Amino acid sequence: MIQKILIANRGEIALRIVRACRELGIKTLAVYSEADLQSLHVQLADEAICIGGPRSNESYLRADRIISAAEVADVDAIHPGYGFLSENADFAEQCESCGIKFIGPRAQSIRMMGDKAVAKDTVRRAGVPIVPGSDGPVSTEEEAVKVARRIGYPVIIKAVAGGGGRGMRIAHNDISFAKEFHVARNEAEKAFGNGAVYVERYIQNPRHIEFQILADEHGKILHLGERDCSMQRRHQKLIEESPSPFLTPDLRARMGQAAIAAASAASYANAGTIEFLVDEKGEFYFIEMNTRIQVEHPVTEEVTGIDLVKQQILVAAGEHLAFDQKDITFTKHAIECRINAEDPARNFAPSPGTIGLYYAPGGHGVRVDSHAYGGYTIPPYYDSMIGKLIAYGSTRQIALQRAYRALSEYLVRGVKTTIPLHKAIISDPLFCSGKATTSYMEDFFARMPPDLFVTGDQPQG
Repeated sequence: MIQKILIANRGEIALRIVRACRELGIKTLAVYSEADLQSLHVQLADEAICIGGPRSNESYLRADRIISAAEVADVDAIHPGYGFLSENADFAEQCESCGIKFIGPRAQSIRMMGDKAVAKDTVRRAGVPIVPGSDGPVSTEEEAVKVARRIGYPVIIKAVAGGGGRGMRIAHNDISFAKEFHVARNEAEKAFGNGAVYVERYIQNPRHIEFQILADEHGKILHLGERDCSMQRRHQKLIEESPSPFLTPDLRARMGQAAIAAASAASYANAGTIEFLVDEKGEFYFIEMNTRIQVEHPVTEEVTGIDLVKQQILVAAGEHLAFDQKDITFTKHAIECRINAEDPARNFAPSPGTIGLYYAPGGHGVRVDSHAYGGYTIPPYYDSMIGKLIAYGSTRQIALQRAYRALSEYLVRGVKTTIPLHKAIISDPLFCSGKATTSYMEDFFARMPPDLFVTGDQPQG
């Protein structure tokens, strides 16, 4: 069994891992930047080591410093959380070469599914539907235009090494394609150091639905149901829920089997997520695999009763999954709101600073995962998420009611947050109907009064 784990991350996910380890009786080592001395995971871990300056490239992205800290503290394993080095195959290999277990998939699987063109080809050969598009990266504008004409406009240009909505551009004709092709390549080069892009059909008004995968190192691969992630702004998820109000039992079963097939094709072990787009007719297409734990994993935990972070650790320790597909049941509905230190009234400008009053909601059917507290200073160097509010109940209606009640209780003073935005969405009739697609947020902002998030007044749902 693993005795001590280094947590190569920060914020709420680092705290989440500390808590899972404590329940398993495993010691923890927090590594932190100079900006994160106040963070709760640093205070609650068994040991802590500062690994560098406040910026990510001085600390959380420094694999050499993380490995050195692991060796000094004599840890057995490293949990990368999400972001930073969690999907870095070279880092996973470095861990293994130093005799340290990487709590995640094998480096080969990370590489295979991290390259979107390779990932698409891999799952296509396994019989998983993919969006029509180019066979791998396109190197010239002329080649790319031919692909666009063949599959038909509108098309989307995507960075091969992309993520978080960067390096993605939509084109509706040859003229706009020429501009967007070069913009996408430049964005990709700046963001990922890799300007390669590919082209695929743009599916209008789809659902973005992902399936949670859990696999042990002995060949057993299961899915833990889906999460509907259609509530997005500029490809950044805002609200996630499980189960999806759109899927029928038959479609859920078919997508679940496709997700397992995709993971099997990558010889996958540990937790991962298969992401699909689903059109209005219920046709679904693989878009990518995230080879790590997801931000939105709590909704799956609350619906299934399975602790995903603990399972990650147990799988990494070589244990067999103690349950089968037939044992996984979906008994609740759960909704997660990402609470970001941002100002929706100012185009979501980041709002770092010191929190004055902080009160997290509670009560039946409410969970808050957060590293924030009164007096905590939100640094300006990282992602702006300060917490996740998860509401759950026996039905979607109950989960919605609890989410609104909890958001009304959630108090964060001293910085701007997205709490008023979430209250407005949760009470919006279109969202409550369960019919919202990935285009919902554009429509939502067009319908909402411009001073909604300034005054704090909320629409009546």
